[in-house]
Amino acid sequence: MSNFHVMTGSAGVLERPDIRRITVEDVFDALRAGVDDFREQPSHYAFVCLIYPIAGAIMIAWSAGVELLPMVYPLMSGFALLGPLLALGLMEISRRRERGDDTSWSHVFALRKSPALPSLLMMSLYLLTLFMVWLITARALYLHFIGDYPAPGFIGFASGVLSHPNAMALIVWGNLIGFALALIALVISIVAFPLLLDRDAGAATAVHTSVRVSMLNPVPVVVWGLIVAASLAVGMATMMVGLVVIMPILGHATWHLYRKLVVSSPR
Repeated sequence: MSNFHVMTGSAGVLERPDIRRITVEDVFDALRAGVDDFREQPSHYAFVCLIYPIAGAIMIAWSAGVELLPMVYPLMSGFALLGPLLALGLMEISRRRERGDDTSWSHVFALRKSPALPSLLMMSLYLLTLFMVWLITARALYLHFIGDYPAPGFIGFASGVLSHPNAMALIVWGNLIGFALALIALVISIVAFPLLLDRDAGAATAVHTSVRVSMLNPVPVVVWGLIVAASLAVGMATMMVGLVVIMPILGHATWHLYRKLVVSSPR
């Protein structure tokens, strides 16, 4: 346990990895590299990523009761907050491919032996906390603007909410708060997870580096966030099935974006 560390690396100091300024074209180049990784062995990645539409379907089924119908949209939209966490294994596959190592999907489970595992768990806790804040806030907004009343099934519920006098206020406030939380998640995690896969630097270094990257590259970071949001929206619109392709591509692209934004550590 003497080597156990969370906020900093094993040396116990806050590192400041060198970062780069990139362009919007670099963002699309990272996305193309993500597509290339996916094409390399799509059957492996699609198999792993079946858990995402399954998880989404479970969330929808869990919310199928009338009293929980207001949480269906927050659950689905909040999925984006957990994106970096859910794509962690895919970043590892891209990392291994870059190094010329074996890229079979079974190596995803080797992450449990990573020296940065405590820091990865802390970063996961950050994102899960934002996700829970969003769910609690969304529920509170619904009760404030709409109230808590039963509706005859999903169609009746949707019709009742959209025809309510406060429907527009709920939509505006809900999306504004959701956008703010998604922006926070993006800024603190854009390179955090791949950084911790690349080096055992600690959660504080990972968050600090992500913030520095976002401050130095505001336009490319916003473009990346919009690409992720639009891609996940398409995946949700296909009843989660599209996520089988979209999640692997975004996960791989996140690794390549990290490589463009953060200078490699000396070996």
